[in-house]
Amino acid sequence: MTKIIVAALYHFTKFADYKSLQAPLQAVCKSNGVKGSLLLAFEGINGTIAGSRTGIDTVLAAIRALPGCDNFEHKESFASEMPFNRMKVKLKKEIVTMGQPNIDPTANVGNYVDAADWNDLITRDDVVVIDTRNDYEVAIGTFDGAIDPKTKSFGEFPAWWEENKQRFHNKKVAMFCTGGIRCEKSTNYLLGEGVEDVYHLKGGILKYLEQVPQENSTWDGECFVFDSRVSVKHGLEEGKYDLCHACRMPLAPEDFNRPEFEKGVSCHQCIDTTSDTRKTRFRERQKQVELAKTRGKHHIG
Repeated sequence: MTKIIVAALYHFTKFADYKSLQAPLQAVCKSNGVKGSLLLAFEGINGTIAGSRTGIDTVLAAIRALPGCDNFEHKESFASEMPFNRMKVKLKKEIVTMGQPNIDPTANVGNYVDAADWNDLITRDDVVVIDTRNDYEVAIGTFDGAIDPKTKSFGEFPAWWEENKQRFHNKKVAMFCTGGIRCEKSTNYLLGEGVEDVYHLKGGILKYLEQVPQENSTWDGECFVFDSRVSVKHGLEEGKYDLCHACRMPLAPEDFNRPEFEKGVSCHQCIDTTSDTRKTRFRERQKQVELAKTRGKHHIG
């Protein structure tokens, strides 16, 4: 069985007319059977796409032909089946939303740390390790001893830092995220705040799980990914988690046996947050999903 290639990518560069790039990128993805999501903004490109080896290579070549993207890097993993339903190329104000207008990762970022050197850095007494991802991502896996800011969105990180920065006085700060993009902004932000020693994991958690053997790992759990695989583990193998299709939060296998779980309708994390009206609507949607399945079709929505 041919494996699906999943390519995660981002690149900060100044697109003078990023809106004009949307249609050509959408077209090259569609014509090569590639699905996923790409975000375009003045500051660059970000996204995850999936497809055949030939399809992915063709799209990556098209991205490298964009202004300032000739040397962009990407990370690859595999999926047993197509993890996306469609292809979307979206226009955004930011390719990863932090809401800080003075942030410029093309000007200055923290010190990159290769995956092979990460353990040595984060186990030092003079280093504090901060997970820059959202709370639901941290919940299923993080590095031993890492601080969880418990943010619900990346835009909350600056306020969290302002409230907590005194805790890290005279400390070196090491940060990490899924693929590295959030740390491009968070390290630039901390440097602007006067923090002198700032580090971030090059290639993010995905590169660490790809390169560092499990027996040498300081990673505990799995890594949330934004596609139908939901999570990956060491070696970038598909993980055990699935999604609640009502609230989109990750669920472990045992969570499906909890009394609050109703397929497509609720789980223990959202059962008290949705109205009866919404639950009725979710049940109807789930009914349509099951009907489509019996007809050998895939329900999108």
